[in-house]
Amino acid sequence: MKYIIFEDFAGESTPVIFPKRIAFDEMRDQIPYTKVLSAGTVNLGRDGIKCSGLSQELGVGASDNDSRIITEHLTR
Repeated sequence: MKYIIFEDFAGESTPVIFPKRIAFDEMRDQIPYTKVLSAGTVNLGRDGIKCSGLSQELGVGASDNDSRIITEHLTR
């Protein structure tokens, strides 16, 4: 799966996870938030959620905090 983490209107990091067949820029066009914080691929393994990679279309990559942000949103 792919993901983009946006800064929402309240200044919070908000992840969107979507299938690999959808391009980063196509998903970006669907979301109203202005700022993209990071993007890449997300995988679930024995050690939990792992984020890596980058989006050349958006000019950003995975950050060290992405796995934690996505995990927090999924466990709320």
